[in-house]
Amino acid sequence: MTFQVRGLRRALSCAAALLPVLSNLWALPAADDSVFQAGEELTYNVSFGPVNIGQVRIALLKKELADGESVYTTTAHIDSYKGVPFVNLHAVYDDHIAEGMYSAWFRSRRKEDGVWVTHEYVYDYPNHRVFIKEGVAGSERVVRRDTLRLDTLFQDGLSLLFFARKNLMANRTMVIPTLVNEKKGTTIIRFSREREKEQIDAVNYPIDLIHFEGDADFVGIFGLTGAFEGWFSNDAARIPVVAKMKVPIGNIRIELMKWKRAGWAPPRYLEGAQR
Repeated sequence: MTFQVRGLRRALSCAAALLPVLSNLWALPAADDSVFQAGEELTYNVSFGPVNIGQVRIALLKKELADGESVYTTTAHIDSYKGVPFVNLHAVYDDHIAEGMYSAWFRSRRKEDGVWVTHEYVYDYPNHRVFIKEGVAGSERVVRRDTLRLDTLFQDGLSLLFFARKNLMANRTMVIPTLVNEKKGTTIIRFSREREKEQIDAVNYPIDLIHFEGDADFVGIFGLTGAFEGWFSNDAARIPVVAKMKVPIGNIRIELMKWKRAGWAPPRYLEGAQR
């Protein structure tokens, strides 16, 4: 029983950490992409085998100008479902993503024993460093401070997802610097423009998708590491529709269940058609 409990907790936690993994690339976006749309809201179901264990909600809130560059404010909420035995996970990511596709500021909040523990990343790219501050929500007390040296632009847990969407059609393997769980690491993603179809519960027809695979050689915020797969919509929006990854005791699946985006519906897969 103890092993199963740890497995469920690890599976949902890995789903939250998968946000950092499903992305990245150092390539220019295609001319027809329209990934960033203020007001977009995406909701995902997280399952471990036949058991639904939690939900991930991602929203793009607004676009603003900062130091002459457009910055997008995004947020993600990760919550376990009530009634799932021995699983109680609640976390929030807040992110500022620069139009040049790098993390400009990041904060995570994670509930631990009834207390919301926070980690904030303040980047100082001109001086090749990032300041990390750990604290408790609602308090000015700083638990820990750290400074890491940066030699390039980095992605954090949430910016990676949008970075992958912008560069989905890169058609090459890339190694991306990542800052996850307050540690530097890398993610390798093999983008091949491989077109596939996939069925999900929320849509009654096969969806036209682009598939990719990758590997995370770092340990993520909940112990995530290793191989993963993603399927994004084969259209200008490049919506993440399905993600799969292996964990030591099985597999988890993250599947789009609800969406709010002006003018968008999952593209229908048609045999022989190309986009």
